[in-house]
Amino acid sequence: MLQSAGALLAGIIFGLGLAVSNMINPAKVLAFLDVAGRWDPSLALVMAGALAVTLPGFRMALRWLQPLIAGHFELPSAKNIDARLLAGAAIFGIGWGLVGFCPGPAIASLAFGLKESFIFVAAMFVGAWLHRAGSRTKALPRSASQRA
Repeated sequence: MLQSAGALLAGIIFGLGLAVSNMINPAKVLAFLDVAGRWDPSLALVMAGALAVTLPGFRMALRWLQPLIAGHFELPSAKNIDARLLAGAAIFGIGWGLVGFCPGPAIASLAFGLKESFIFVAAMFVGAWLHRAGSRTKALPRSASQRA
């Protein structure tokens, strides 16, 4: 219960931060990404502020034996830069550049009821489902007849 309440509170704070910084506005994001045109650098300040809080926060938290409201830390185990990581980063960047949404701001923007937000989030969930479905079929052990 405490862990769920903490996650909800963190999500609300994160969503409010995205809304206040206007990162939920695709036009603002696209203007930030348009460095060769009508560039709007204001989101760089938002990202710098996020890094200023996150970097020391992670360094401090990782010195703890366990999180405050969970049994253990959930840290990524992969350390390699491989084709799968690069492809995912490319798909993310291309999608962000095309429509001005990334997952966090898109979900936060649902609160404003924009049709584009619902379309993006629905497409995001379908893509995640397809990825999981594809990952599961690759992970299934092959039978003896398939190996021959």
